Amino acid sequence: MKKSIRVITKKKRGRPVTTGKGTLIGVRLLDAPLGNLDRWITRQNEPNLTRPEAIRRLLELGLKAKK
Repeated sequence: MKKSIRVITKKKRGRPVTTGKGTLIGVRLLDAPLGNLDRWITRQNEPNLTRPEAIRRLLELGLKAKK
């Protein structure tokens, strides 16, 4: 009887890419602006809106705003 052929896949080293091809920008916020951000998030109609996504949306709104 012939032996069955096994396909062995090697695990890749390191952490898998989770965020795509964007550029990571780290930002520190003081308590007051962070509180304002959290209040803005609670006023949105989405229950699972995260801080990073809220910052992205506010950035888009700010860039589209007229002076």
